[in-house]
Amino acid sequence: MTSLLDALLVIVLVMNLFALGTSRIHALIRIVSAQGALLGVIMVLVHRHLTIPVLAVAAAGIAIKGFLIPAIMQRALQQAYVKREIEPLISPLASILLGAIATAFAVLLAGQLPLVNQNDGALLVPTSIATVLVGFIILTTRFKALTQVVGYLVLENGIFVFGMLLIEAMPLVVEMGVLLDLFVGVFVISIIVNHINRAFSTLDTRQLVSLRE
Repeated sequence: MTSLLDALLVIVLVMNLFALGTSRIHALIRIVSAQGALLGVIMVLVHRHLTIPVLAVAAAGIAIKGFLIPAIMQRALQQAYVKREIEPLISPLASILLGAIATAFAVLLAGQLPLVNQNDGALLVPTSIATVLVGFIILTTRFKALTQVVGYLVLENGIFVFGMLLIEAMPLVVEMGVLLDLFVGVFVISIIVNHINRAFSTLDTRQLVSLRE
């Protein structure tokens, strides 16, 4: 079971690099959708004794992260008529290299944390840290509004991975509240994206500086 868990966590890390290496927004949404669904499966594998809270959070995570939120983003993408991130701050290749460095840093940092030794999946904590860092990289190096939403989702996926260590101690209502906040946040952002596209005919967030005048 531990080997399967670690294999799935490695897949999550590889998905992070794929997300950094593609400029197609549709592909980014599909990657974050698959990652969200995979995290729901990992949630079940992390805990040997399955309880109702664990199963509820896993099912909600798969439904919201794997299907509902990507569907909302795909609809926003179709209405915005935008296909790819054309002028990122750094190139996809440089983004992958930066993501690889962030992953190596996460592995080294997690090795100093006692939580790693208390969990069957040794890659759980480094995957969490690396995913948060990759989400931050996407947020800060991409300028299309929808791409930045994807970065926000990847960052939240990293937080969700770390939360797997605490699900037994945290009330179910807290985890469900986080998922609800995520859903509402993406729903509202998608509406804002549509308004930005109508007002500026572009989703490049750098154009928002014109609002200062």
